Amino acid sequence: MRKHLLSAVAAAAVIAGHGPVWADEAAAQRWVDDEFQPSTLSKDEQMAEMQWFIKAAEPYAGMEINVLSEGIPTHSYESEVLTKAFEEITGIKVNHQILGEGEVVQAVQTQMQTGRNLYDGYVNDSDLIGTHSRLQLAYPLSDMMAGDWAATTSPTLDLDDFMGIQFTTGPDGKLYQLPDQQFANLYWFRKDWFDDEANKAAFKEKYGYDLGVPVNWSAYEDIAEFFTNDVKEVDGVAIYGHMDYGKRAPDLGWRMTDAWLSMAGAGDKGEPNGVPVDEWGIRMEAGTCNPVGASVSRGGAANGPAAVYAIRKWDEWLRAYAPPGAASYDFYQSLPALSQGNVAQQIFWYTAFTADMVKPKSEGNNTVDDEGNPLWRMAPSPHGPYWEEGQKVGYQDVGSWTFLKSTPSDRAQAAWLYAQFVTSKTVDVKKSHVGLTFIRDSSVNHESFTERAPKLGGLVEFYRSPDRVAWSPTGINVPDYPKLAQIWWQQIGDVNSGAFTPQEAMDRLAEEMDITMARMQAADESAGVYGGCGPRLNEPQDPAFWLEKPGAPKAKLENEKPQGQTVNYEELVARWQSQ
Repeated sequence: MRKHLLSAVAAAAVIAGHGPVWADEAAAQRWVDDEFQPSTLSKDEQMAEMQWFIKAAEPYAGMEINVLSEGIPTHSYESEVLTKAFEEITGIKVNHQILGEGEVVQAVQTQMQTGRNLYDGYVNDSDLIGTHSRLQLAYPLSDMMAGDWAATTSPTLDLDDFMGIQFTTGPDGKLYQLPDQQFANLYWFRKDWFDDEANKAAFKEKYGYDLGVPVNWSAYEDIAEFFTNDVKEVDGVAIYGHMDYGKRAPDLGWRMTDAWLSMAGAGDKGEPNGVPVDEWGIRMEAGTCNPVGASVSRGGAANGPAAVYAIRKWDEWLRAYAPPGAASYDFYQSLPALSQGNVAQQIFWYTAFTADMVKPKSEGNNTVDDEGNPLWRMAPSPHGPYWEEGQKVGYQDVGSWTFLKSTPSDRAQAAWLYAQFVTSKTVDVKKSHVGLTFIRDSSVNHESFTERAPKLGGLVEFYRSPDRVAWSPTGINVPDYPKLAQIWWQQIGDVNSGAFTPQEAMDRLAEEMDITMARMQAADESAGVYGGCGPRLNEPQDPAFWLEKPGAPKAKLENEKPQGQTVNYEELVARWQSQ
């Protein structure tokens, strides 16, 4: 057995009373032989990768670093298992803390504003790419990997294997964040109830078209009405046709900014985000980096007819078709509610929940059969009446390692090693089996997922299809995510409470975004805070000026409920697999 005693750091640790620090090749072999299987690499290749980590970590062994992420199964696995492996193999201790998503964003914002090193690394959503590329407060990974961090950048990192790299690359072409987990918001439904012959016949008789995966919001609403008020119960249990959440909390904001407005049709055509108007309703002309407004009066769409329609439908459906109490649930409470097995469908369901939704019945999951096969499936979410071909179809979260310049370089590099370790090919297939939040093409295409696919409800088929790129995170139109995101949940919460109508709330939201962006503009013009890419707001005009132009914002439709359309699920999956 060959061990590396890291003399200087180890001696310092002994003096400090922490005992000697060892980086252990034998420990790496134990992890490779057991926990890190299966893998896309052979065991010899895995050991070669681990030997690089042992050598690269020598200057940092004995160091104790702190990193932060939100609470999903993937990060729980990292925090509880992979930190232990990393410490045994490299000698670097990692305190991997888990907080709510809103608290993670707040911590990132606080460190950026104060310059105090709160954490040495963050799993920070790629939604902040517009923020990081403008403020230049995060280490640009492209520059660091080619420069000062070359010695701590793994030769087997293989960036081309990451599926979400395009979302973590700024408009300057630089990589600012490294994907750690990735999940889409899709449509979820009880396939066993949809396949029931009595349900199919009754639905066809009432609505004139087949019960199936809804293509548009009209069909989703019809299906919600049908299961809530016609079917009413299954096996003596009351059922509901819809599930969502509405608690006045930060996660209510991302419930809407995660492409809900564009799913209704509020933005413009363009991938990965609408041009010039994105899914937040913020306008930024093509070829520029300066947002010009969110209000319709400035050419934005945050308070336009499509956005107001989107918020109104969220509120209506939550009250009419969701289980009692759903309006007071937050993001995290909505998951166990769905696993009770009394909901027919959910229009906005994150695939990060898959790991929990495939748990056995013995753990309280009533959405699988006795053999653990899912009674549900996932499919693309339907779109609203304002939506046009070529617009964004849905949201994809890409939680990504981010390192701020206020973190000393040695601590950031130790965290960078940990980030590469937990996303390495040695580890990634096993981590993907635990969390089901794929980041690497090689992992999702591994034979072990071909075998497991039938028990994952369509997840593997979706992530192996080229369609997955149509689901995208927040883009570069959003100049400062932390400052703007906090506006959303407060205004949307006022709709849920009944304090304001959807139109009033969206008017206030759009106005607040413009006021906030005006402050950013002033800071950028006076001190270059946003590198010249801060907002440059249009002067307000009569909304009719913009509504008469093609593209977003769009004028109100006379009929916001066209004929419902559905598609057969098997045909949909066959189309994915044939591409």
